[in-house]
Amino acid sequence: MTRTHETYMQRCLDLARNGLGSVAPNPMVGAVIVHNESIIGEGFHTGFGKQHAEVEAISQVKDLLLLPDSTLYVNLEPCNHQGKTPPCTDLILDKGIGRVVIGQTDPNSAAGGGLDRLRSKGVEVITGVLEQESRWLNRRFNTFHEQKRPYLILKWAQTSDGFVDALRDKPDNQKPTWITDETCRRLVHKWRTEEQAILAGSQTIFLDNPQLNVRAWAGKDPLRITIDRNGILLNIRRGDHRSPLRILDGTIPTLIYTCTDQKNQPNLEFNRISPDEPVWPQVLADLYNRNIQSVLIEGGPTLFETLIHENLWDEARVFIGPGWFGRGLRALQFPYQPKEEVEVGNSRVMQFYREDVRTLRVLRS
Repeated sequence: MTRTHETYMQRCLDLARNGLGSVAPNPMVGAVIVHNESIIGEGFHTGFGKQHAEVEAISQVKDLLLLPDSTLYVNLEPCNHQGKTPPCTDLILDKGIGRVVIGQTDPNSAAGGGLDRLRSKGVEVITGVLEQESRWLNRRFNTFHEQKRPYLILKWAQTSDGFVDALRDKPDNQKPTWITDETCRRLVHKWRTEEQAILAGSQTIFLDNPQLNVRAWAGKDPLRITIDRNGILLNIRRGDHRSPLRILDGTIPTLIYTCTDQKNQPNLEFNRISPDEPVWPQVLADLYNRNIQSVLIEGGPTLFETLIHENLWDEARVFIGPGWFGRGLRALQFPYQPKEEVEVGNSRVMQFYREDVRTLRVLRS
């Protein structure tokens, strides 16, 4: 592997990152075409159903006669199947590109086989250039296909003395106490645009009545999800006019898992789960079948303890605010060391990664 290969592959990764929040359930992919050490075309996958990065890069090449003597760099193995777009391997072979350098192989067995096909047609293929960096960028996509579940990101805020909330049980006259400031909230809304779905526990919805949408950032709303096993949330009325909870307002697509029979409404789908089986395997299997690649989870200590106990998490993002409650609802005792820590607004944000994800992060650093 040469330093030149790494330089061009890093450019692929930088381009690919522009697709975060727009391409799922597809991966983030960037492509660069190099002739005589000059870039003659580059592109990235801009959105689900749109042209792939390889197609974008080739479309930029002004002189197609240069392609047989050029190298195509791409951070993910070119697809070899007909989906919403034709196979990229067909285009590479049709244009006569002589060499292809990739970052990582495709974990999606339905789309794989691209490298073998290219090699069988005489194309020189080089693999594993910045492989760990490539896997890190597409950790959502890799987890989805390798573990058959969405990539799970836990998010909560706690005070300097370790509380996530005051003691509350009557939401109508007990407003939530903000721990972080507006800058932190904007960051959270940015995070929401980057994931396909957001899930909040039923207790959080009962107490806080969150909208779970995007307001403080530009981007699309994630799918709203909660688990309401006994159908209690449907009967809760809030506010002066005793209106239903905001998650039931039908403004954006919402999915509720419940053990009761409920009738679907516009933008409000109820999915019945069995009360006799563990909840989370049912929920994650259904989300996998829906092609939901990642979920941002906002909840309380009980919800997070369950997920961590069952090893159903990949990242945790924890805000440590400046407040001091003295008493209240204790934060989760998280038995891990943060791998990143940054100042955001009035808070510190600590980021944790599960062991196999953490390994990728260490190798990337």
